[in-house]
Amino acid sequence: MSARIFQRPKHAMQSGRGRREWVLEFAAEEPRKPDPLMGWAGSGDTQAQVQLTFPSLDAAIAYAEKKGIKASFIPTPPKTLKLQAYADNFR
Repeated sequence: MSARIFQRPKHAMQSGRGRREWVLEFAAEEPRKPDPLMGWAGSGDTQAQVQLTFPSLDAAIAYAEKKGIKASFIPTPPKTLKLQAYADNFR
């Protein structure tokens, strides 16, 4: 069983710095295949639907080690700010 640990990025409507939890998400064990009747993509793997949240990276790594899960850590990309003045729109 393998998983990945990452931090969710902020969405476009979020401006604050709060609620930056870490997520442990299990990798899919079998590929998804189309259902013959409806054509929807599905799989018998229920672990791929599980996402566990943790308050810190250390707590997520400790949980993975305790349960024997091979987890890969995906670092959070650095934040880049594009500083722009309103007057730049008219140049």
